[in-house]
Amino acid sequence: MTRNQARFIPGEELGTVTDWSFGDVDKASSKFAAKLAAQALAEEQAKEAVVRQSSFSEGHAQGYAEGYAQGHAQATLEGQRQLNDYIANEGATAAQSFAGLFASAQAQLAESEQVMARGVLELACEIARQVLRHEMSSNPNALQPVVREALSVLAIDSKAALVRMNPLDMEVLSEVLRQEFSNLSLTLLADSAISRGGCLVEAAGTVVDGTLEQRWKKTVAALGLDAQWDESDAIA
Repeated sequence: MTRNQARFIPGEELGTVTDWSFGDVDKASSKFAAKLAAQALAEEQAKEAVVRQSSFSEGHAQGYAEGYAQGHAQATLEGQRQLNDYIANEGATAAQSFAGLFASAQAQLAESEQVMARGVLELACEIARQVLRHEMSSNPNALQPVVREALSVLAIDSKAALVRMNPLDMEVLSEVLRQEFSNLSLTLLADSAISRGGCLVEAAGTVVDGTLEQRWKKTVAALGLDAQWDESDAIA
């Protein structure tokens, strides 16, 4: 292996010599360094912006929450004040008006109930009147319990009694009553002024009114009515 030996080059062989300048390398290095610095600054500014934005957002959210709470409290107080004002003014007037209407409705209802109740009683009395008319016309002995009750009351202090009856009733009951009250001095008197189904019993100055009109009057009076037994209702 042949070893190369250094060779000295004479100046005339070198030709034109140009000086080497490192300016371009330094300029590129400076630009690169500036770019890195700018990038670092931009990143730092971005971080600060994020921090400021975060702080602003938190502050804004807190401020919004505080403002909402304050507004809600104020609205609640205002609503309560308006409600209290309504209760003290329009509400009180409305309540009084409603109470008056309710009382009036109750009064009208009570009056209607009374009218209905009276109508029912009057209808019941009319039915009873017809039943009594039928009973007296179809049962000749229907008067017998009335005379028996009157004589039982008077016979305690007296041994004599006068019984006044309608002539038609007299025909049916005279013999029956004489037999039932044989211990009394019984006088039976036909009286056409007495409606059929009624009687007047007298003893020792005491009179028991067993007429149909009087018994009817007492019966309906117990129901709170004042209904007379008209002559047209007399039993033929």
